[in-house]
Amino acid sequence: MDTNVSRRRFLGTAGIGAASVGALSALAAEGAEPDSALKIVAVACSPRKGKTTAQALGMCLEAAKAVAPERIEIELVELAGLKIPAELAAGIPLEAGQADDFPEVAAKLSDPTVGAIIVGTPVYFANMATLCKAFIDRCGMFRKNKFALSGKIAGVLAVGGVRNGGQELVIQSVQASLFCHEMLVVGDGRPTGHFGACLWNDGSDDVSKDEFGVATAKNLGRHMAEVALARGTP
Repeated sequence: MDTNVSRRRFLGTAGIGAASVGALSALAAEGAEPDSALKIVAVACSPRKGKTTAQALGMCLEAAKAVAPERIEIELVELAGLKIPAELAAGIPLEAGQADDFPEVAAKLSDPTVGAIIVGTPVYFANMATLCKAFIDRCGMFRKNKFALSGKIAGVLAVGGVRNGGQELVIQSVQASLFCHEMLVVGDGRPTGHFGACLWNDGSDDVSKDEFGVATAKNLGRHMAEVALARGTP
């Protein structure tokens, strides 16, 4: 390949899906603006602060940062303890004195340097957490604001209480909502290469013992970083 070919021309002709991981990494190194910052934000939608969903997202973020430590910034946002009233998404006003912490979260996602967003949720009865659904519903504001998340890279991580507890169902459900924002949704990368990060909490509240699940989390973070860098500055 001609090394002078532009990043956008390459992606336009070959497509991200057709490019190899090696090509994406090389493209990011050669074509991207050397001083441009790229932020990757992970949103932990678990009501349990600092537990397995946050732990898994931390692994995902660290793997993403390792792709280009000098260019990539990472941030974990935990919704645990925050008030995210879903009724506002339906146009129902808050009651007097009712708190709403979503604007603070939205401000983090609206940062112009954010190029990728990872949504993580525990699995409850083969569905996403209530907090995750409230978050997704409130994110409708971005669609109303000229599709503000359009073009950003997105990935999903799910932690279940059993090995096959509906993680993939939940991932696909969250992904469907992200497609509605015109986000570029990717799964975990090679060699696991499926829908996203699927982890198992065996009851010990330590997902690091789930070797395969940890691999999917790391591959998701790495893959998202490579695609985001190849795509260029948000």
